[in-house]
Amino acid sequence: MIDQSTIDRIFAAADIVDVVSDFVTLRRQGANYQACCPFHTEKTPSFVVSPAKGVFKCFGCGKGGNVVSFVMEHEGMGYVDALKYLGRKYGIEIQEKERTAEEIKRNDDRESMMVLNGWAADYFKNALTQTQEGRNVGLSYFRERGFTEATIEKFGLGYCPSGYDTFSKAALAAGYKEEFLLGTGLSFKRDGHDSLTDRFYERVMFPIHTVSGRVLAFGGRTLKTEKTVAKYKNSPESEIYQKRMTLYGLFFAKKAISQLKCAILVEGYTDVISMHQAGVENVVASSGTALTSEQVRLLKRFTENITVMYDGDAAGLKASLRGIDIILKEGMNVRIVQLPPEHDPDSFAKTHTAAEVQEYIRSKEEDFITFKCKLLMADSAGDVQARSGVIRDVVGSIAEIPDTITRAMYAKECAAIMDVDENLLIGEVAKLRAGLSGDAEEREFFERQRRQKMHEAAETLQASSSAPSGTAIGSSIAELEKELTRYLICYGHQKFHLREGNQLNEYNVAQTIVDMMRTVICFDFQTPAYKAIFDCYAAHMAELGVGVEVPASYFINYPSAEVAEAAVDLLTMGDNYIPSKLWSEHDIGVASEADRLSEALPRAIMLYKSKVIERLSAEFQAQLNNPDIDEDTQLDIVGKLRALNNERKEIAHQLKRLIL
Repeated sequence: MIDQSTIDRIFAAADIVDVVSDFVTLRRQGANYQACCPFHTEKTPSFVVSPAKGVFKCFGCGKGGNVVSFVMEHEGMGYVDALKYLGRKYGIEIQEKERTAEEIKRNDDRESMMVLNGWAADYFKNALTQTQEGRNVGLSYFRERGFTEATIEKFGLGYCPSGYDTFSKAALAAGYKEEFLLGTGLSFKRDGHDSLTDRFYERVMFPIHTVSGRVLAFGGRTLKTEKTVAKYKNSPESEIYQKRMTLYGLFFAKKAISQLKCAILVEGYTDVISMHQAGVENVVASSGTALTSEQVRLLKRFTENITVMYDGDAAGLKASLRGIDIILKEGMNVRIVQLPPEHDPDSFAKTHTAAEVQEYIRSKEEDFITFKCKLLMADSAGDVQARSGVIRDVVGSIAEIPDTITRAMYAKECAAIMDVDENLLIGEVAKLRAGLSGDAEEREFFERQRRQKMHEAAETLQASSSAPSGTAIGSSIAELEKELTRYLICYGHQKFHLREGNQLNEYNVAQTIVDMMRTVICFDFQTPAYKAIFDCYAAHMAELGVGVEVPASYFINYPSAEVAEAAVDLLTMGDNYIPSKLWSEHDIGVASEADRLSEALPRAIMLYKSKVIERLSAEFQAQLNNPDIDEDTQLDIVGKLRALNNERKEIAHQLKRLIL
């Protein structure tokens, strides 16, 4: 773990313009710099780097952050690796916490295994092109598959020679230890033998890379036709390689995935390689095994969208359907492309140009659940039992989706396709979700009528009050939390003036917001990132005093990525606005947000309070509807509702409109 003082030195030294310029051509635009976004395809620059704030923001795709998060996003690194990258760039020695002897040995062993794999990859490459056997067997096979020399070089393809122990002897002679040959699985010992045997002898080799490009494992394909010989062998699970956490080709595909905002998922090594050679580079493979949640989360670092492209034959297609629910469970958007029956991604890429492949994907891809629903219903036509099974299967897929609204949309669409009652389908999804989420979803469905009654009761209560009528407020609590947090983080140290009667009073922005949150009514931000910013600011204000500015960099460089991202978003919300030249030509002044604080902040506070009061009123009214409530509790709740109504009327009076 890197100590905080070292992290602070890295943030202090790292110039965001300097770092981003290593990857993107920036052009100065006033106080900021602009470029076409490296994370999505665009023709008009919408990517902005602010050296004053130390942040980047794309107003096209929405990505934003600090210098560390840029390196993480662009290079696909973790937080610690990104800090180390910047440390090396600026000559800062990384001071990590003191490790135990066991931790040091484990880390050294892992590094030794990675170094050995790197050497092995070079050995297999040389054996492919520099030996007679490699050229005659391995290189001939790759050329038959249509792979060019550039492709072979790009993916580091190789060949492990015959002889059972040729590779192992070469590795030992090069100074690599037996324990690491066994640890990586490059070699093994047969029962009753002390000598090493090569795991991949007489196989063409496919190195498997980490996201940052280091070789951590291998896949080997035999060229023999005997049925007793496994077609593919992979490195076994080890200290450095867990298959469930690795996607083949991600190192080569990550940039294209980020730019295109979509990943294409195929099955095997050659599928990936052929697609890349055809010019479609946002492609990765699950390496012929069932997709895992770890692999999906790894891919989610680069995109929210996955298009699945597996073999076009019916068996392969239905097999792929069974593994896709795990993608839905991670909250990602899944589409599927059905290739012609005679093709797999490898053969399809070889027989079509890049433009043809991309156009086929664009025109043929379908939403996964809709596709699955149609496919399975077609197979079950006329069979009541089979149709019932299809409905249960589709319900199972919908139930995996974490987002409530998305589930409801799919339930409605699939109900129409399968000709079943929508409420029946929603009910079945809710029942299944109950087993997945501890009955929260079941309560959500079965209490829908109850919530409707609560809403009606709240409206009745409002109608009975003497508050004036007016227009309902449209902003949600989350939107108002965002607005208040923005005022806090941008203007918390500033003052604003408020006319009260005949007197003009002066207030501090942060103190006003903090006081509002700490009134007798229970105000508490529901959005975790905004709550964290509020709590931190309040703590700083209590320690340093009212009116002392909390630097924006404190939140931009916050250890929590969620908080840092929220801070960047709040700080750059106004950067995209440039007043029209007509205003200046006609000498018309444009008031800044800071100038409008006296009007905007009190209004935002009143709107926020009204929304919270609305929520509390509905909750109290729901408690009154409980037939088991005792008389004392009932009187207490009625008193609270009366107090909330009085507060509601006061707010409505201040805003000169009705707050519903």
